[in-house]
Amino acid sequence: MGCGKGEVLLHLLLVLVAFVVVVDAGHDYGKALSKSILFFEAQRSGYLPKDQRVGWRGNSGLLDGKASGVDLVGGYYDAGDNVKFGLPMAFTITMMSWSILEYGKQMGGSGELGHAMEAVKWSTDYLIKAHPEPDVLYGEVGDGNTDHYCWQRPEDMTTNRQAYRIDASNPGSDLAGETAAAMASASIVFRRSNPAYSNQLINHAKQLFEFADKYRGKYDSSIRVAQKYYQSISGYADELLWAAAWLYQATNDNYYLDYLSNNGDALGGTGWGMTEFGWDVKYAGAQVLASKFLLQGKAGHHSSVLERYQQKADYFMCSCLGKGTRNVQRTPGGLLFRQRWNNLQFVTSASFLLTVYSDYLASSGKNVQCPSGTATPSELLSFAKSQVDYILGDNPRATSYMVGYGSTYPQQVHHRASSIVSIKVNPSFVSCRGGYQTWYGPKGQ
Repeated sequence: MGCGKGEVLLHLLLVLVAFVVVVDAGHDYGKALSKSILFFEAQRSGYLPKDQRVGWRGNSGLLDGKASGVDLVGGYYDAGDNVKFGLPMAFTITMMSWSILEYGKQMGGSGELGHAMEAVKWSTDYLIKAHPEPDVLYGEVGDGNTDHYCWQRPEDMTTNRQAYRIDASNPGSDLAGETAAAMASASIVFRRSNPAYSNQLINHAKQLFEFADKYRGKYDSSIRVAQKYYQSISGYADELLWAAAWLYQATNDNYYLDYLSNNGDALGGTGWGMTEFGWDVKYAGAQVLASKFLLQGKAGHHSSVLERYQQKADYFMCSCLGKGTRNVQRTPGGLLFRQRWNNLQFVTSASFLLTVYSDYLASSGKNVQCPSGTATPSELLSFAKSQVDYILGDNPRATSYMVGYGSTYPQQVHHRASSIVSIKVNPSFVSCRGGYQTWYGPKGQ
């Protein structure tokens, strides 16, 4: 369960909700959904609430931000690391919010909607604190180098907890744009249940988008310690479009639809045909949202531009299905394959896009025309389901890749403290290097 370059908060929540109501003798999607949300409770930083269900965790990171004169307590650790990386955290929240917006009804039916909303709010509470001024955003607490040198429970951390920020002089349009998208999408989630909080989130989203657009630059040029772990290879153009799409979805303000349309060519939204979607590359997500606006009749005088966005969304779907001009690789067992390390993050994100796009097409009575034939909405959904089923155990190894689900599965969630005795069981201090000696090897695995 080690740590390494490019870990991301990986969760099946993105796609499982689409199948919660599906009667399937093979898998209990409701149970899998519950397990996926529990993953976030294992990653919590800060003061844990009384209703914390992952009982082996304790309070941690309680002085985060203090040295910089700002309260940065809370948020999520980055899977195996004890670092809080702002870019993947914000992307995860955008995607969780999107899943709630699309499938909240199914979540409610399985009793998980409240837990999912709490998972979103745990991060947005932190992101609000990380944005103390319109043109200031804290994007990282701790750093990967000193963090990887130690193997400790977060409750025992002795590593550097320096906070890193972007501002007008040190911009980070990708980080600010993704955080704007997270705030905007989450504002819709809380619109009915907590309108004051929803308004607070949308105000932060608008400020962050303006900051991202006005002071352009890659965040990892300003927060250099992120380069080794979450380098922004795609740049920030995709995040600007992604944020604009979410702000339009949240506000219905034509300013953001105009931005999405007027900048589609210059920022690559209408030009880049993608075969991946993840924390770094958001083009496919923006293209799917633009397609949604078009299919729902919200394009106005921008129809021709949004049609070009949709052509690229179709390209992504065809590539995943193996019906495109440049198809996504698959493993011998049929899993989408992009890279050897942490491949499932791309599988789950792609499967989510396939699922929602299937819904958008079905609602408008449309299909996808691929180079190798027509793809129906049901075909997109069926393929997404096959990817989820593979993760849950329908694979050559007959192994579930979700902790706690199925008959054979990994025994420890991807979090450093899960490889060390719980502080609740043995509160004895685990030192920086002592953790490696005692827990990192076979005993901790």
